[in-house]
Amino acid sequence: MNNPIGIFDSGVGGLTVFDAIRRKLPAQDIVYFGDTARVPYGSKSQSTIIRYSFENASFLVRQNIKLLIVACNTSSAYALYELKKKFDLPIIGVIEPGARKAVEITKNRRIGIIGTEGTIKSGAYEKAIKRLNENCEIFCKPTPLFVPLVEENWIEHSVTKQVIEEYLKDLMNSDIDTLILGCTHYPVLKNMIREVIGNEITLVDSAESVAEEIMRIHLFENYEKSNSKAKYQFFVSDNPQKFEVLGRRILNLDLEDVEMVYFAEMWVKGR
Repeated sequence: MNNPIGIFDSGVGGLTVFDAIRRKLPAQDIVYFGDTARVPYGSKSQSTIIRYSFENASFLVRQNIKLLIVACNTSSAYALYELKKKFDLPIIGVIEPGARKAVEITKNRRIGIIGTEGTIKSGAYEKAIKRLNENCEIFCKPTPLFVPLVEENWIEHSVTKQVIEEYLKDLMNSDIDTLILGCTHYPVLKNMIREVIGNEITLVDSAESVAEEIMRIHLFENYEKSNSKAKYQFFVSDNPQKFEVLGRRILNLDLEDVEMVYFAEMWVKGR
């Protein structure tokens, strides 16, 4: 219990994972890093995504974390294997938990996936689902504008609803009964996505799936809820003030002293 969990994401989206974990483990310390200077990752090359992921993970490992959560789907798709080879600690991505949850809940074995261009192009979700149930039919749709809309705090904007409608119209005609939100930014838009697709399609929230995965693999089997207050630390690579505003909206929590990480010099302001 003494060492924190580390979480990194390309921006604010991983705060949905943070929120799910803090609800499961309310006394657990957490260190979060959002790479807000380099968001979005979905349009970057594989080599760049791997390099960014190494830098993010290295920073968090230096915070003496006991578990690393790769909250970015694109990083999970392209860099998770390399990260596991490099770092000697448990590492969990978001793709396997989301795929497992979708296979468990689908009734007609027709599963939709939305994500960044990088995540969809990688085929990581399809491979994970097929390993679990090769009879599932999978329908994918890249939805790259969702990330910048969340990062701009256009969460309830009419333009955002129009973009969602345009992106999802084909999937809604594919007779899917399950839709994976294949980016941790997307649960922020869950209410509006639900408004567009209706109640017949079950949404798989990758953030919730990761929190369930942590408990499933028994990393916290001896965990006991206590009255001690968890310590949360937040780091970003750009614009901490904007991160604080978005973080407050996503978490309903005041984010105090969000600190800047400068990768060029590999030092942290004020530390």
